[in-house]
Amino acid sequence: MAEAKTQVTDVDPAEFIAAVEPERKRNEAQELDALFRRVTGEEPKMWGPSIIGYGSYRTTYASGREVHWMRTGFSPRKAKHSLYLMGGYCDEATGKRRDELLAKLGKYKTGKSCLYVNKLADVDIEVLEALVRNDWEEMKRRYPD
Repeated sequence: MAEAKTQVTDVDPAEFIAAVEPERKRNEAQELDALFRRVTGEEPKMWGPSIIGYGSYRTTYASGREVHWMRTGFSPRKAKHSLYLMGGYCDEATGKRRDELLAKLGKYKTGKSCLYVNKLADVDIEVLEALVRNDWEEMKRRYPD
């Protein structure tokens, strides 16, 4: 079985965040880190060179491919923050709640299991925290420790 390209590294997430440029993006990454820690109760780990992940799980796809991945996380990318929120795609009720929250969030874009936010000032932080919590709870239910 082939290993996923993105693996946990020994890089300290605080050191990674301290090097994020520009300063606004760095400050927002610190704010996101605090939010994810508050919601998850987990210490972050770096996944690959630029993803900060909280918790992890293992699953096997129908193809037989085994995956070890973070439960949730984010990456302070140059253009936008990428937030990895997979739980809303796993369960219809969780997805419905996600959609209700997204309607109140503010300015964002979505991808397959990502939420893209240009700057935190564009979104309601309380709604964002509720989205992360909604996702985290579903991932914990679906993939218990």
